[in-house]
Order: sequence, then structure tokens, then C-alpha cells
Amino acid sequence: MGFVLALGAALIPAPALAKSPKAPVARDGSHDMDFSFGTWRTDIKIFKNPIDKPNEFITMTGTKRTTPVWNGKAALEQIEADGAGSHWEALNLMLYDPVARQWSQNYVDSEVGRMEDAPQIGEMRDGKLEFNGLEPINGRATLVRGVWTITGPDTHNYRISRSVDGGRSWHTSFTANLTRIK
Repeated sequence: MGFVLALGAALIPAPALAKSPKAPVARDGSHDMDFSFGTWRTDIKIFKNPIDKPNEFITMTGTKRTTPVWNGKAALEQIEADGAGSHWEALNLMLYDPVARQWSQNYVDSEVGRMEDAPQIGEMRDGKLEFNGLEPINGRATLVRGVWTITGPDTHNYRISRSVDGGRSWHTSFTANLTRIK
């Protein structure tokens, strides 16, 4: 019987005996936020009604400080900016999930003082850190996407876009251009 099995194995072409290729190992993204650590000057545009009035926005200038937590597996971002008669303070808590290999972005505005919506979830794709989520606007579920783009060793930008039609079209609601101070 052993001879028959050995003979049968000898008749099977070599590629059929080769082990199937292993699934690609998901990359460890636990340090994807490292680029943002430090103190940054931020130039901001906020589009109050990006869908109906996409050309109307306010501008603000301020400072963003991002501090690593848990050896970089979390990050605390503090933003403070001023514009024409307005002042804005906010926090983002970024948390890395080592099982899912994804980040969550948890936002809180100083005027509200609590996490308002479910976090956006994201990961590095094509050199950009992209977060996606749902956010209620006027009682309607709206898709929201935030994209961090590293434009140089001391510059990056962040853009938030929203979609009210299931992702067929996107409207920019926030931009920040950042330059490292230290």
C-alpha cells in the first residue's frame, strides 16, 4: 500500500504538491500617528454648510500639540485656534487596536465637553492615514471621512469630507494645513 501511495505522489505534478501561499500578513500600523507628534502651527478652514454653500468658510489659525501615549500606540491631540471673533478648542484621542490593526479617532469639542459621536476608524492606505465613520447631521446619518496626508517631514494636512448620498459625492467641511513648530 505504501508503494502505491508513493507512486501516486510521484505522478502528481510538483506545483500541485507545493504548499498554498500564505495570506499576506497585515502590517503593524501601531506607529502610523508618529508623524504628528510635536507642536504644529495650524491654518484651518471650516465650511459651516459644505453641501449647500461650499464656498463659504471661516478661517482660523492656531496650535496643535500631539503627545504620544503608551509608547505611540495612542496619541492625544490638543487643538486651539482663533479666527474672526471666534475661539475653538478641541481634543482628539487616537487609539490603536492591535487585533484589528486599525486606529480610532475620538473627537471632543470644548463647547460640548463629551465624545459626541462614534469614533471614526481608519488605517494607513497609499501613504495616507484615512478614517471613516457615520455622523448625524440634522437627524440624518452622514458618511464622514478624515484623511491625513504627510506632505513633508515638517508638514502635513488634514481634510474632512462628508457625503449625504452614500458616498457618491463628497463635500469638504474642514481643512487644516500644519507646519511643525517643534
